[in-house]
Amino acid sequence: QVQLVESGGGLVQAGGSLRLSCAASGRTFSSYPVAWFRQAPGKERGFVAGITSNARNTGYRDSEKGRFTISRDNAKNTVSLEMNSLKPEDTAVYYCAARRAGQAYYSTVRDDYPYWGQGTQVTVSS
Repeated sequence: QVQLVESGGGLVQAGGSLRLSCAASGRTFSSYPVAWFRQAPGKERGFVAGITSNARNTGYRDSEKGRFTISRDNAKNTVSLEMNSLKPEDTAVYYCAARRAGQAYYSTVRDDYPYWGQGTQVTVSS
């Protein structure tokens, strides 16, 4: 089992940048594919970016391609989301999520993730 804690959210002006971090407990963190999801008020929680357990493959929702970068450091048990050129529509609570140990690939489906952090608020002002 793994526990996840996000940090790095805050208030930023449009066009600015933020770096979110997800710190994981557990000695086998490198066995878990991880993704970032986000949920804006009144909307469903949706996939933003994912990374395989070995960090060799990443994937993004189309609207985030070229602006967001997901990475991980398995030695430090962390996953990061670098967000650039932020827009007001990026405002949401951002969640880090992990699939089950031993599954190599991330998924874009929320229900495929049994482990979730508490979320961190990102607010982009216009």
